[in-house]
Amino acid sequence: MSDYNSKIIRKQIKVYGSVQGVGFRYRAEHAAEMVGCTGWVRNDSDGAVSMEIQGTEEQIDKVFMIIERGTYVNIERMDAKSVPLIDHEYGFRIR
Repeated sequence: MSDYNSKIIRKQIKVYGSVQGVGFRYRAEHAAEMVGCTGWVRNDSDGAVSMEIQGTEEQIDKVFMIIERGTYVNIERMDAKSVPLIDHEYGFRIR
């Protein structure tokens, strides 16, 4: 089994585009819980959305596939970086 399917990672992601006022955070919360990721998501004052998400690369990709399926959401670009894992984190929440 490859790392893509098994290695748990954590990413800090800033998402730009039509991502506020379109259900992005609620869709992110639902998708993350559906695929088993943990972390958080929040709106930023500059119109972007920030999130930290923890899971496998495959799970994180699935979360974004689900988010992008939603109407009105239009992700123009994402800045992502790896951050340290958080042990004993449960659930995914909107901040």
